[in-house]
Formats: sequence, C-alpha cells, structure tokens
Amino acid sequence: MLEARGLSKSFGSVAAVRGVSFVARDGQITGLLGANGAGKSTTLRMLYTVLKPDSGDAFIDGTSVLADPTTARRSLGVLSHGAGVYNHLTARENIAYFGELHGMPAAQRAARAAELIELLEMQPFADRLAKGFSQGQRLKTALARALVHRPKNLLLDEPTNGLDVMAVRGLRKLLVQLREAGHCVLFSSHVMQEVEQLCDEVVVVAGGQVVAAGALADIRARAGNQQLEDAFVHLMGDEVKK
Repeated sequence: MLEARGLSKSFGSVAAVRGVSFVARDGQITGLLGANGAGKSTTLRMLYTVLKPDSGDAFIDGTSVLADPTTARRSLGVLSHGAGVYNHLTARENIAYFGELHGMPAAQRAARAAELIELLEMQPFADRLAKGFSQGQRLKTALARALVHRPKNLLLDEPTNGLDVMAVRGLRKLLVQLREAGHCVLFSSHVMQEVEQLCDEVVVVAGGQVVAAGALADIRARAGNQQLEDAFVHLMGDEVKK
C-alpha cells in the first residue's frame, strides 16, 4: 500500500505540489490524473524517494520514505517517465544488472530475468543490445527491470507515452495480472480511455492539489457527468475558477 500524507514541494517560487494526500491500496490499480504541470510527476518522485518533500511524508507498506528510504525502496518497482535503458547491454543484461543492484544472487537474477522475458514476450530481442530498440522494446525492458526484485508496489509515470497499440495492450494485460496477484499499482496518465479500462480508483490533481479522489463512479457522480473525460474537464474547470 502507498500513502501520501500532506506532501508539498516547491521549486523556487513555484509550488509544484501543495499538501497532496491519498491512499493507493493493494490489489487495486489507482490512477493519478491531471493536466500537464499539475504535479503528478513531482508527487510520484517524492513517493519513490528521488525528491525530498518540503513538508509531509509518504509511506510504502507503512515505512516512511523520510525516516527509512532504503527500506521503502525495497518494496517499490518504478517506471519513471522517459525511463532509459543501458544501450550497450542486452535486454537480459539490463534486467540482471538491476537484480544485482537489489542484492539478488547470480542464479536468482538469471532465473528472474528469464521469467520476465517470457512474461513480457521479449524473446525476439532479449539478447540484442538495447541500442536501436523501439520505444515498446525499451519500455518492456525498463518495466522488467522495475519488476526484477518482485516488488509489492509498482509506480509508473505515464507509461504508455509513445507506445503503439499492441504495446499498450500488452502493458494493460500485465497491469491487470499484477492487480489480480495482489499488487498495488499506481500510475499517472492523462489518457482517460486507459484509466476507465484499468483503474479501480483515481486521484485527480490540479494546481498541485487533490481536487477529487475515489472510485470512478464516485468521481463521475461528483461532477454530475457519466463520462470520466467530461468529469475530469468539469473538475479542472472548478479549479480554474478558484
């Protein structure tokens, strides 16, 4: 489970995140929604310990990211926006290297790499150098790296950006499998179609603040709209009027 409690972060005079609080539960997919510049990526970076909040805290399975970031990271798999891979390693070597960083023995990380290559259907390019990979191949490699240590919680920052239709479908299938296995999945997006297809709950952020949170049906009802996209636009309009 992931929990944000009053997270705030400023960059100079710009308040990127202002008192964000929400919970993402195990066995669910939670969507973090917002327009560009709403504070989604900054919020995620505080959750996965890359940025230190100016105030507030976040908890990964009950562990504070401020008090014990190392332990918190062990329960996290992270796919950051525009995640790069090491071009001079093969996909298999990229995965195994991250397993080594997590302290996995050689035999264990090799077995886990083989398992993920099969799960993500990476066999055609698993032993090719990553230089020259397509965007979909790079994403699968980065996602496999994030999953190598079997984290309970997965954070993804706009994971479908630049992917073709087949790659998007494959990612959706995997996220559903992770949810069914009891994982906590939190991902940011502004693509309403994928949010409606995947998410159990959503958190809507505007101007660095949470303006709505809950089940999809509750968000629609609050905004008085049947379509999530219409509800989202309605909520954004309310925030602009403040």
